[in-house]
Amino acid sequence: MPVDKKELIKILKKIDESSKKRKFTESVEIAVNLKDVDLKKPENRINTELVLPYNIGKEPRICVIASGETAVKAKELEVKILDKDELQSLTGNKKAIRKLAKAFDFFVATVDLMPLVGRVLGAILGPRGKMPKPIPPNVDLKSVIENYKKTIKLRIRDNPCLHAKVGIRGMDEEKLAENINAVISFLEEKLERGPNNIKSIYLKTTMGSPVKVPYMRGKR
Repeated sequence: MPVDKKELIKILKKIDESSKKRKFTESVEIAVNLKDVDLKKPENRINTELVLPYNIGKEPRICVIASGETAVKAKELEVKILDKDELQSLTGNKKAIRKLAKAFDFFVATVDLMPLVGRVLGAILGPRGKMPKPIPPNVDLKSVIENYKKTIKLRIRDNPCLHAKVGIRGMDEEKLAENINAVISFLEEKLERGPNNIKSIYLKTTMGSPVKVPYMRGKR
């Protein structure tokens, strides 16, 4: 593991004990500062989704673009559905598509509708990192939805710092620690020089002060 789990748990307890209790459930967030990374090179930028070991504690806003049986399943799961006719009606309506993009965290679409999705939504969803993931005809839609409860977006474009939510305050510290290490492991594998591209790591709650995580490059 990139960071000792016991050390992470100790930091998480410290963060929780030193932060004021809020009237809302705060997120637990990680911030990773990078160094010696040329973000002018497209290959050094990050715009992806990462499935964490555990649920992050927030119901994701998911839009299922489908018709037929998949749409029926989505309705049973009480997930937002955008059928083929509704999709086609959005053609050229940038304002409506931007509103749609803002309303949902993730989009999935049946394979047969992907070409239409690309033509109608691609120009707006693509740059936002929200292009729908294709789902095959016989997929277990419930498992797809459950998986997104553990999924976060990771994005680094112009600023050499990555911010991500890894859970919520009050969540089991061991699970939080594993989610945190999953993000660090991903970066170690993704970055050109691995751990040597990581300058510093901090953890915080939504309204709390950041606490530095002791990180030894290359430690496993």
